[in-house]
Formats: sequence, C-alpha cells, structure tokens
Amino acid sequence: MNISRFEPWGLFNALQRDLDSLAGRRLALDNGEDNGQSVADWVPAVDIIEEKDRFLLRADVPGVKPEDIDVSMEHGVLSLSGHRFDEQSEETGGVKRLERLSGRFYRRFSLPESANADEISARSVNGILEVSIPKQPEVRARRITVESS
Repeated sequence: MNISRFEPWGLFNALQRDLDSLAGRRLALDNGEDNGQSVADWVPAVDIIEEKDRFLLRADVPGVKPEDIDVSMEHGVLSLSGHRFDEQSEETGGVKRLERLSGRFYRRFSLPESANADEISARSVNGILEVSIPKQPEVRARRITVESS
C-alpha cells in the first residue's frame, strides 16, 4: 500500500498563483508593457496572521529597498508589488552561480469585509515587509425598547 500526502489547499494555491500571473500579464498588456516576459519574476513568501484587532501580513522581500515597494488597496484587494535588481559584479575566475531571484514581484490578497482599508499601514525592516490591516470596530446589536403611548 502506498501512502500519499493529502494537501487540500494545494490546488487552490496553484490556481491563485495562475490567476495572479494572468492578472499581472493582463495589466502589462493594458499598459503596453508586454515584452514576452511575465510581470512577476518571483513571488515573495507571505505569512498572514489574524490578531484580535488586526490582520498582519508579513512578506519576505530581502534585498528590496522600501522605496521600490508599492502597496495599494482597491475594491477590497490589497496589492503588493516591487522589484529587486541584480548587483553587477565582475567574475575573475571560477564558476559563477546565481540562486537569488531578481526582477519584479506581484501579489494580491482579497481582504475580508471586517478590514479597515483607510487605516492600512506598511513598513519594511530587515527584508521583511509588514502590512498592518486594522479591523473595523465590531457592530453590536442593540435592543430598542418600545414605549406605549
């Protein structure tokens, strides 16, 4: 009997990556920027944490300067984009191997209705982009008394 690993979200994650890639290519075509390459050359790893009063998104963007990162919010979708370029270096001898990816990145996230889009803040420290998305105050049901006349 063979044992296989069950990953219920694997298909959805692959679909999300494909949709992000298609959306990025569509944006490039609309802007006349298509040069035969995809818009996202690499995809930063992202952690999404829900806390009591906010959502916290942490993206690994080592080597990306804060001024090269764009965070925007439109129609309930949070978009992260930016770029990291190779450092030019001369090779005097031996073998050269580059494993760090460079180029553009692009990620999109649908925000829940409880997110307060007007108070979103972002900061980049030591190669980690932190986007804080506060939650809206919870609307509680209120009992209204009916008076007799």
